[in-house]
Amino acid sequence: MEFAVPWSSLLGGILLGASALLLLLFNGKVAGISGIIGGLISPGKQDFLWRLLFLLGMVCGGWLAIQFLGITFPSDFSASPIVIIIAGLFVGLGSGLGNGCTSGHGICGIGRLSVRSIAATCTFMAVAAVTVFIRLHVM
Repeated sequence: MEFAVPWSSLLGGILLGASALLLLLFNGKVAGISGIIGGLISPGKQDFLWRLLFLLGMVCGGWLAIQFLGITFPSDFSASPIVIIIAGLFVGLGSGLGNGCTSGHGICGIGRLSVRSIAATCTFMAVAAVTVFIRLHVM
């Protein structure tokens, strides 16, 4: 078994970390996606523009990666649309209950040494490991 460095994943991680750092340094804001989207739904006086630009940058960056880097986007899902919608609602509910999404806690919270984010990320990872184990070895 050979190990190959996943260069595109490494580059993506570096870009995520850099964008979170730049937003925090220049705007004083945390790049948690659930918080950014939540602020778009009920914007403050000066919060709307940077949130909109951040999300547009994410969408445009994804589009550019597909167009110019040859990255593929999954087009075939094995779950029904109803299951996908219900899963999305559960993700939103979990983000609300957890005071942020996995990306916000994992990328931004740990970078700020937030104890709550470190605990949340450890919980996410432990539950993910148990879920994968059950899915692969029990079911």
